[in-house]
Amino acid sequence: MFIEMRLNLRQLLILTLIFSLSIAALAQAQPRQRSQSQSFDIIIKGGTVYDGTGRPPVKADVGIKGDRIAAVGNLSRASAPTIVDAKGLAVVPGFINMLSHSETSLIRDPRSLSEIMQGVTTKIFGELSMGPLNDQMKQRLREQQGDVKYDIEWTTMTEYLRFLEKRGVSQNFASFIGAATIRENVIGLEDKPPTPAQLDQMRELVRREMEQGALGITTALIYPPAFFAKTDELIALCKVAAKYKGKYTVHMRSEGNQLIEGVQETMRIGREAGLPVEIYHLKALGKDNWPKMDQVIKMIEDARRQGLKITANMYTYTAGGTGLYASMPPWDFDRVR
Repeated sequence: MFIEMRLNLRQLLILTLIFSLSIAALAQAQPRQRSQSQSFDIIIKGGTVYDGTGRPPVKADVGIKGDRIAAVGNLSRASAPTIVDAKGLAVVPGFINMLSHSETSLIRDPRSLSEIMQGVTTKIFGELSMGPLNDQMKQRLREQQGDVKYDIEWTTMTEYLRFLEKRGVSQNFASFIGAATIRENVIGLEDKPPTPAQLDQMRELVRREMEQGALGITTALIYPPAFFAKTDELIALCKVAAKYKGKYTVHMRSEGNQLIEGVQETMRIGREAGLPVEIYHLKALGKDNWPKMDQVIKMIEDARRQGLKITANMYTYTAGGTGLYASMPPWDFDRVR
């Protein structure tokens, strides 16, 4: 006996496959016109399928076995213990949160319902990665814990990801390496450049994490201790990531009065390190800087024509916000805490 479900969340006409389905798998499963006399674990019936490639949608059924799309097409003769009636709804692959800050909340709530209910099936971490840690960093993490309490059972970023996997969470996940995490691990919280030996140690930490599957380097250069890092330091770390086809993603050093200079620095890092670059939250902060956006977009488009792999994303709303400490002078954070 099958279970039939009819879904309509406040007329949000999107039904998301929340079974770890990949866009590539859906794109490769071509619709079939003939009925399929098969059995599946789940059939999503009668929806409009968008495969994520930009191709026109198609009316089709989707058959799922385990955690894979097994068929897309007319499955009227097929059977499944669970049938989802998607008539009038759109069926899409799971969405990806490319900048998740749920590193600790996912420990407390592995269901991650706030995102799962919106169709987000994959989280990407890394602005401040959960490793590699040293003993001082672990102690600071314990002291900074608020309502979410957790034991720090890992040292490397890879060990943290395995910790999540062992606990069992509802979503897929991956992580960049936080450049500020690497800096804090080796140098601490002081405003000083790395010695040659320290820079070698930082590069080695990046190499180890990249070999274990990290996506690249991420940093947010308006926050401590990230803004203590000079451009050459970031290039050195990114050169290691580039050897493993990593990417550099960045909240630039300035989104306001030095916006142009921030874009120039970002492009320099991409060119000299030889890796793709993504600018997070591309915006011009402050009314006096709004006219700079046309120039910034032109800079990015020109760089792309010249061969630099650079992309950017932006807020879908007109407000922004962050902590007050982002407006404090750098010298206020130049100390060991």
